[in-house]
Amino acid sequence: MYDIVIIGAGVSGCSIARELSRYRAEICVVEKCEDVCCGTSKANSAIVHAGFDAAAGSLMAKLNVRGNEMMEPLSRELDFLFRRNGSLVTALRGEDRPSLTELYRNGLANGVKGMRILDREELRAMEPNVAPEAVAALYAPTGGIVCPFGLTIALAENACTNGVEFRFNTEVKNLRPVKGGWELSTSKGPLAAKYIVNAAGVYADIFNNLVSGVKIHITPRRGDYCLLDKSTGGFVRHTVFQLPGKYGKGVLVSPTVHGNTIIGPTAFDISDREGNNTTAEGLQELIGKAGRMVKNLPIRQVITSFAGLRAHEDRHEFIIGEAPDAPGFINCAGIESPGLTSSPAIGEMVANLLRGKLELQPNPDFNGVRKGVLDPGRLSREEYEQLIREKPEYGNLICRCEMITEGEILDAIHRPLGARSLDGVKRRTRAGMGRCQAGFCTPRTMEILARELGIPQPEITKCGGASNLIVGANKDVL
Repeated sequence: MYDIVIIGAGVSGCSIARELSRYRAEICVVEKCEDVCCGTSKANSAIVHAGFDAAAGSLMAKLNVRGNEMMEPLSRELDFLFRRNGSLVTALRGEDRPSLTELYRNGLANGVKGMRILDREELRAMEPNVAPEAVAALYAPTGGIVCPFGLTIALAENACTNGVEFRFNTEVKNLRPVKGGWELSTSKGPLAAKYIVNAAGVYADIFNNLVSGVKIHITPRRGDYCLLDKSTGGFVRHTVFQLPGKYGKGVLVSPTVHGNTIIGPTAFDISDREGNNTTAEGLQELIGKAGRMVKNLPIRQVITSFAGLRAHEDRHEFIIGEAPDAPGFINCAGIESPGLTSSPAIGEMVANLLRGKLELQPNPDFNGVRKGVLDPGRLSREEYEQLIREKPEYGNLICRCEMITEGEILDAIHRPLGARSLDGVKRRTRAGMGRCQAGFCTPRTMEILARELGIPQPEITKCGGASNLIVGANKDVL
């Protein structure tokens, strides 16, 4: 019997796993997909929110601000990309000023530091491409941007290195209380645990409602996004928001940590928990709203569009804690925006809760430092030349758009919780994320995956399951 089983390897589940690995315990993360960061965590705005819009006094507000504070030191410990670029909430009409002031006061109540309201001239000087109609903005210097893949993978790798077990392609089908804990029926057989942590994203209400009479209800809220080419990387320097509305923070225009520009998200409540497809209607709405916030939006530079799902709970609040009528069942549900920002604080909160319940003792072997995939782009010319002499695979360019070498892909495959699919390689190295969207590097990456994993190329998938890309080999007769 495990001490703790965590359902879900998204950013919340991985953060909880990493924090719990500070203690002596038998911990397992079960994930129905083939990798970490495959659900809600994989498609979002990649924003580290300052924390001015969550309702004052809410758990959401508290963990947003705490998570924001933790993100920068965590990025140094775990070697993932993070930049504190600041955020701007723009008022496009004079009558919006009271709402801006209200947002500022809410931010003060939440403990957000350094905010101020800018007038038209100061806003224009700070962000020249903001819409000419903008009359004022709320500036929050603590806002930031992060790579959601980099953050989640770093948390998971560090948890794994410190002893947490991960079981992928393992779907939890049912839960039932047993003596001393819980039994989980999974697609790969039963598991037992003293405590369960429910970090199942848009499925978290299903698991809660299996075991508790205190029901919760999650609606998948789809958000459409467009990602623009790196040639637009300097279009805006800050994350530019519109005023928050009924469905959340609204559309934003922001740089990414990798030098692209991102616009999104829309907000459509849907019933399909796997409905992460874009729609023409959604993209049209998105482009229209983004175009009203900035002038001359370079929308012809879009290189891809995608959609993500937010786990919106009816009360719009994080639900974190032990279900009152199901001892040993810990909810981590309703983790919608600012969930990515809050994830380090969520991990801290749940680990502290379980440390007390299980009387966990410190893990003397815990090592909180992790190095990411080696990026030759950070080396001097002399250092890179020396690296190629020692490891020639770093001189073999595979992805021309993102300048990713075979050496980086080998690193991604052979590190803890290494890549097993094209998306796994992409999320760890960015191979395939550039302007051609993997049109050039896919065959080469498949060759490397097949060779290193010792499997035929037809078994290589885009993202696990039945997402195989090819049947047979060149010149085969079908």
